[in-house]
Amino acid sequence: MRDDSAMALEFRRGRSNLPPGRELLGELIDLFDAQYPGRAVRPGSVTTPDEMVAPDGAFLVGYEDETPIAIGGVRRLDEGICEIKRMYVVPEARSRGVGRALLAALEDGARELGYERVRLDCGPAQQHSRRLFATAGYVEIAPYNANHIADYFAEKSLLGG
Repeated sequence: MRDDSAMALEFRRGRSNLPPGRELLGELIDLFDAQYPGRAVRPGSVTTPDEMVAPDGAFLVGYEDETPIAIGGVRRLDEGICEIKRMYVVPEARSRGVGRALLAALEDGARELGYERVRLDCGPAQQHSRRLFATAGYVEIAPYNANHIADYFAEKSLLGG
């Protein structure tokens, strides 16, 4: 999958427990632990590497000029419904459309896996993520999981788009 609209950005399938995904996921976990004190002891949501690979999931690494700058995953929730997990863009690449391109690539990956709807959640420290999701067509829904850190839950239809 490739998006040339804003930059030379290429998304490749990978795993969250192998380089370079593992290292970027480590950065995301460090960020979450700083944003949400106590999270290291009581994580809000646990997603395994095997949940984010075929046949029911995907894990993407975004590269710019062969440098890994973004990650994100998709995992199965239920028949026809998946969840976007672990979206992260390195600080140097933020505010350049990488997050929006990553979200679109994850949605495309979910469609390729046959999902009709996608859900996601985030916590109060992720206001920039909420704005991205709202402008990308996500609609707030009631909590669909027991993530005690999240206070925002949203869903989007993948049909017709």
